[in-house]
Amino acid sequence: MRMRFEEWRAVARDHLRQEHPPELIDWTTGKLKPSLFGQPSEQADPAGSAYSVPKQFLELARVVGCHRDASAYALLYRVLWRITHGEPALLEFESDPDVLQTRQLQKAVRRDAHKMKAFVRFRKVVNGEQDTFIAWHRPDHLIVQLVAPFFSRRFPAMDWAILTPDESVFWDQSKLTYGPGVPAEQAPQEDGLEELWKSYYRSTFNPARVNVALMKQEMPVRHWPTLPEAELIPELLAEAEARVKDMVSRQEGLHKSAADFLPEVRTLQNLRAQAAVCTGCELHGPATQTVFGMGSEHARLAFVGEQPGDEEDLAGEPFVGPAGRLLREMMQQTNVDPSEVYLTNTVKHFKYVQTGPRRLHKKPGSREITACKPWLEAELQYLKPAGLLLLGATSAQAVLGRDFRLSDQRGKTVESRWCRHTIATWHPAAILRAPTPARQKEMQLQLLEDIGRVAAVDTQK
Repeated sequence: MRMRFEEWRAVARDHLRQEHPPELIDWTTGKLKPSLFGQPSEQADPAGSAYSVPKQFLELARVVGCHRDASAYALLYRVLWRITHGEPALLEFESDPDVLQTRQLQKAVRRDAHKMKAFVRFRKVVNGEQDTFIAWHRPDHLIVQLVAPFFSRRFPAMDWAILTPDESVFWDQSKLTYGPGVPAEQAPQEDGLEELWKSYYRSTFNPARVNVALMKQEMPVRHWPTLPEAELIPELLAEAEARVKDMVSRQEGLHKSAADFLPEVRTLQNLRAQAAVCTGCELHGPATQTVFGMGSEHARLAFVGEQPGDEEDLAGEPFVGPAGRLLREMMQQTNVDPSEVYLTNTVKHFKYVQTGPRRLHKKPGSREITACKPWLEAELQYLKPAGLLLLGATSAQAVLGRDFRLSDQRGKTVESRWCRHTIATWHPAAILRAPTPARQKEMQLQLLEDIGRVAAVDTQK
């Protein structure tokens, strides 16, 4: 069995200390080659010389030493000899033949280690009350000891073993133990978890991105026998063209948005009339009606929520449900004149889940928000409010960008595309859902403060 890196390191250190040049060493045994007269070459002084070896070389050697090429250790010792005998910066010269060859071996081992991390598939083996997970893998190089620590960190709380033809490793949730290689026929062949994995693989397979040559490059065919999902690949490839056509037909409607329904003359009255017949996203189907914004064309302030709720959907007006009533109470507490406020939502249709007789709110997705956004933009473009209050994360991100975080930036006055004085704050519905009375009171006070702040802006738009 070929020596491992730590063994080579000890032997190489001894040869280096005794000033044995590379050409005198047979690295199949780690010993000096016989002399012309049949005896080992003369030994140098056992006290020998001491050298400082750069960390960069040790890291490189640890990887290259895993290469299956029998000449890898001879190459490493030759590089080591040159570094310690007049060429300390050797590794910086990438065009040097020895350095170039070393880097090529390093790259091959790293690629193989990456494949092992990606292609190891554990199978569950029931052993009494303790489950053990066993995988068999055929690496190109001798990388078990190089890669095993990755799996111990990845799966620390389960007993597992990885078997290869050259060496095996076992993890008992506390330490790694290495043993001899195991042929494939002695490894477990299948388990109940494989069907779940194959179902997952099938569901995530994207037929539109099929590139057989690239797939075989990234998932070499030699690894297919140990990959449960590999048996699905011929079938999935055969279905790819038909599935792509189906995907295209399903996606045709996704390019629609409210932009297709905007009137040429964009007054609030015209916008409201066109929004009533909008089919720019799927929400128009189950919803009762479009719930457009309400308020004066001369409103000084605009308050934007997420979407209409159950009561709003039935009434056709925004903010008439529990959250809306709370908002109006708080406007009254801060002496905000309702006639100065235009109330609207980011999404104009009610998205819900039917649970028995009840329709429960469901947060709109990015598709619905994007499709409906032209209505909100047209409203704000027409109103040009002096103050803009964004109620909740959905409206805040629709106006201020996807990176906006309400928990970090609530209550701060920022300039948006639509208004110089824009403030994001809690949605009244979030206050009603607060986990404790204390938290509810805290959020309510913050919303009152933010309403007062946005209402205090100058009347000049």
